[in-house]
Amino acid sequence: MAPLLDIRNAALAPPHAHGGPMASGVLRAVPEDFLVEEDLGFAPAGRGQHLLLRVRKTNANTQWVARELARLSGCSMREVGYAGLKDRRAVAIQWFSVPQPRVPLDWSALATAEFEVLEAHAHQRKLPRGALAGNRFAVRIGAADGDGAALAALVRPQLDRVGRAGVPNYFGPQRFGRDGANLARVGEGADGLRRSERGFVISAARSALFNAVLAERVRRGCWNCLLEGDLANLDGRGSVFAVTALDEELAGRTERLEIHPTGALWGNGTPASRGAVLELEQGIAGQLQAQARLCESVGLRQERRSLRLTVRELRCEVEAAAVVLRFSLTRGGFATAVLRELVTTATPWEGRGDESD
Repeated sequence: MAPLLDIRNAALAPPHAHGGPMASGVLRAVPEDFLVEEDLGFAPAGRGQHLLLRVRKTNANTQWVARELARLSGCSMREVGYAGLKDRRAVAIQWFSVPQPRVPLDWSALATAEFEVLEAHAHQRKLPRGALAGNRFAVRIGAADGDGAALAALVRPQLDRVGRAGVPNYFGPQRFGRDGANLARVGEGADGLRRSERGFVISAARSALFNAVLAERVRRGCWNCLLEGDLANLDGRGSVFAVTALDEELAGRTERLEIHPTGALWGNGTPASRGAVLELEQGIAGQLQAQARLCESVGLRQERRSLRLTVRELRCEVEAAAVVLRFSLTRGGFATAVLRELVTTATPWEGRGDESD
């Protein structure tokens, strides 16, 4: 394995799995060009001491909306729940929770330029992070030459490949901060960071390690198949099982996108993988020692993340001067991981949070 000398490239510009996109276009000329909608995967309880609020926000970040909801409901910011962060430069329909206010509010009347409450339901508890099934996306890509049909003709061959085989489950560039700024601060260590910065920098370090492992498996052509020593997981599930021997049944289920190989989310101890898989993961951590040490120093434990992301309901709609890409992802998947295999975009991604955590 060639040394990974450039951590920025390992994290921010890993290799493509399907040969790279043939099309290019303009992404997010306006916030309305990027729509993400959360799928909770469960219904509100209809009773309880909390409210689940379905909110549409436009060009506003999740934490700012949470602060506004706390102010309006008369609770502290710590009492507001949300399942995941969503991009600022986008239209996002997501769920929040607040304690039932002492004075009833007409939530449907709360509408500003930045957000509006679409629904309010009684619920039994605060909405925890990660408590959603996935996200649905609708992303408009403008054709550089103004010809939407020509752009669609270039995108569709890749669309078929991605729909059949999935994409590498890379953490998106927004995880690393603007131009990799969070990643650049890893060497300062946890004690050298302000409390408000620690989580972002630690997350960048762990995500960079994962991306580097996945990038190497993409280079070797084994990101989408099981190896002896792998830990595999069921599609859309968090639990894993050891692959002690390969057989036709496992190979078939992997080809059908029912199960996936996983990679290490770094922490204390030794990954539970074995053989050549363990050797690869430890080798990457050895080359990225600052990132590994930071993850260990704050007490993170070894966890696993799927190396492959299934892309559901993927389709391309043609407009006069653009295409609209629609797809669904399970929680934890980044839209950028899908888009980078389909089209090269001229507009850089801003902020963080198109992940479906």
